[in-house]
Amino acid sequence: MSEPAKKRSPTNTRRQRRARLCFRIALSALASSFVPGFFAAAIAQQPLTPEELVHNPNLFADPPENIAWSPDGSKLVYIDSQGELMQVAAATATQTVLVSRDKMQVLNEPATAARDRERRARYHEPDCIWAPDSKHLLFDSNGALWFFGPEAGTGLQVASTGSGSGNNPQFSPDGAYLSYIHDHDVYVRKLSESEIAVKLSDSPSPAIWNGAVDWVYEEELDAHSNYFWAPDSKHVAYLQMNESAVPRYPLVEWSPAHAKVLPQPYPQPGDPNPTVRVGVVTPGGGKTKWIEVPLHSGDDYIPRFGWVDAKTLWIETLTRDQQHLTVYFADIATDAIQTAFTKSDEKYLEPSYDLTILAGKMLVTGWKDGHEHLYLYSFDPANPLGASARFEKQLTSGDWDVEKVAAVDLQGNVVYYLSNEGDPRQRQLWAIKLDGTGKHQVSSSGEWHDPVFSPGGRTFADTFSSLRTPPVLELCHQEAKCAALWKPERPAIEAPPATQLELRAADNKTVLYGELVLPASGGGEMPHSVPLIMNPYGGPEVQAVTDEWDPRSALFDLLLAQHGFAVLRVDNRGMGGRGREFAQAAYGDFGKVQLADQMAALDQVLAQFPQLDPARIGWWGWSWGGTFTLYAMTHSKRILAGAAVAPVTNWEAYDSIYTERYLGSLDVHEEAYRENSVADTAGALSGHLLLAQGTSDENVHFGNAIDLAAQLNRAGIHYDLAIFPGEMHNISGADARTDLYRRILGHFDLYLKNPSAAAAGNGEHPQ
Repeated sequence: MSEPAKKRSPTNTRRQRRARLCFRIALSALASSFVPGFFAAAIAQQPLTPEELVHNPNLFADPPENIAWSPDGSKLVYIDSQGELMQVAAATATQTVLVSRDKMQVLNEPATAARDRERRARYHEPDCIWAPDSKHLLFDSNGALWFFGPEAGTGLQVASTGSGSGNNPQFSPDGAYLSYIHDHDVYVRKLSESEIAVKLSDSPSPAIWNGAVDWVYEEELDAHSNYFWAPDSKHVAYLQMNESAVPRYPLVEWSPAHAKVLPQPYPQPGDPNPTVRVGVVTPGGGKTKWIEVPLHSGDDYIPRFGWVDAKTLWIETLTRDQQHLTVYFADIATDAIQTAFTKSDEKYLEPSYDLTILAGKMLVTGWKDGHEHLYLYSFDPANPLGASARFEKQLTSGDWDVEKVAAVDLQGNVVYYLSNEGDPRQRQLWAIKLDGTGKHQVSSSGEWHDPVFSPGGRTFADTFSSLRTPPVLELCHQEAKCAALWKPERPAIEAPPATQLELRAADNKTVLYGELVLPASGGGEMPHSVPLIMNPYGGPEVQAVTDEWDPRSALFDLLLAQHGFAVLRVDNRGMGGRGREFAQAAYGDFGKVQLADQMAALDQVLAQFPQLDPARIGWWGWSWGGTFTLYAMTHSKRILAGAAVAPVTNWEAYDSIYTERYLGSLDVHEEAYRENSVADTAGALSGHLLLAQGTSDENVHFGNAIDLAAQLNRAGIHYDLAIFPGEMHNISGADARTDLYRRILGHFDLYLKNPSAAAAGNGEHPQ
């Protein structure tokens, strides 16, 4: 599942990028942060309003976007807050305007289709990419691809992908060809000729997708490209997805007359998944050579694949139960296949699928020892298929998690990686040599880092921040010398009162991290004078309580605080960033453990802050957090009012990859699906519910809201329903988002502050 689009830099990692059902991934990422003082100054003169929160971009200190290094490593580009494309010389950190704002508006016209816009925002599709010559750039202008030469200042339209974005343009390594996706097929154009592009394969059916990524693979396996050029530019490897047997969900675009139905391939638990296979073809097209890797069944996954060298592919397979992963080496000339390595887990494997292939070495991450760490394997680069890869060593270890490999400096034999060593709420940049020596922390300023390394891994641009400090972009050479490239126009100012918390889980031993935002007055000395709103995410893979700059989350917290509410956010067991045991608490359980932890945390906070009123508890969340809101309101009598945005109400209705990972197969674990589906317990709902949903939600389908509404109607339970026509999972339209904020705020104002409304039963409207 996904959050509504949380702001993230282009180097955003899987764990944070895929924060599942949380509000952070919707543009208003409400899952982590105190109230930063930067905003307190901006709004000190007048109260914050929902309208200002949505319509005033000056409230945010968003860092530069689209940081991209030239292939030769001599320069990088980024898009600044004025919409200009800036160029930075790596040697001197000198900055110049490469493309003016006016010209950028032509070269980089935003996608006009709502689905394209949301896709670009959610998955951080790049606005421009470098050509291999490091002299030209390619821009995606609402589906038109422009080949631009900065020195000449002119652009040439080289292709039209037919839709607004997300069509994965790539250059061949030698720069001779440009490829892209159109109508679910790979097209290739030779740049030296004016001829039209060549379609690399003929699909016998619209249900056959070549090189294109379907929604479930992109969302749940974090796959954003399904085709790759060979290093010598002589072949293209692509994944074919056969969607023929996959059920279609009807996404309806409502209109007064002749509503339009968009069928979305969307396998639910127990449904057929797309069958997949990897093929290799030449840039001129022709017959595809299919690579026959062993699969346990037609329902297995191929999350990742790529090139070891110009004649050898690596292909990763994952069983449908997500308990067994195998990496194969395949010779494209001889059809030979060799198992490189395997890993298994009796519950489910950590959902990190990236490999780093080096010359005769392979870096993988896994939680074999209980936490996600780096493991080094080796193979014969002259004969990769000669034998299985050899395990060399575990490079990192400890009670903390590695998030990702950031870069490898082959000249210095150094691996740069991001981890939360020292504090699970932080993300720091570390380095270690391939022989396991020389481990040290590279980052020195800020608590949350998003580095983008140059080719070769010796220079990097680092965007770093903390809860109270807006992002800064620096250029660093070999760890030592850093120069500031960008800072926000206004400095951070002391934040209003907020408290970082360390609490105990329901097992009375596991540490949970939390944050409490109090009204400006702090509630004074009067006991039980402040209503409290809980806003946990609760679901797998995500960390909501992190030490990073998260302005949209902070601003909504501030809006609630200005209205006299306290806001509590706690990360329970079953979430991410804390190792295998902590994460796998969610295996087969999408409610009991999580709610027990939240209630234990709530009791500790109420004891520590007597001004909080235990009789006026609110709860709200988005996506998984919305489901968690409903679970709490149907399994506890302590929630007086709750707001659930885009919740899954029946886990049989969500997608197969995500749901089966945690709840198992439907035919074996049907009871777990029933126990964790809030539509089945709707009759036990206690408190006043606001249910909000976009009608065009491609992630959590509108049918979830309809199912819950039917159950509540049948039980005679009153609820408030907010429908947002044409809006998707993020409810990102400015008017719709403003109205959503108004409704959430008004809901809590009415039921947590008004005694007569709070006393009214669920079956009647308050007078």
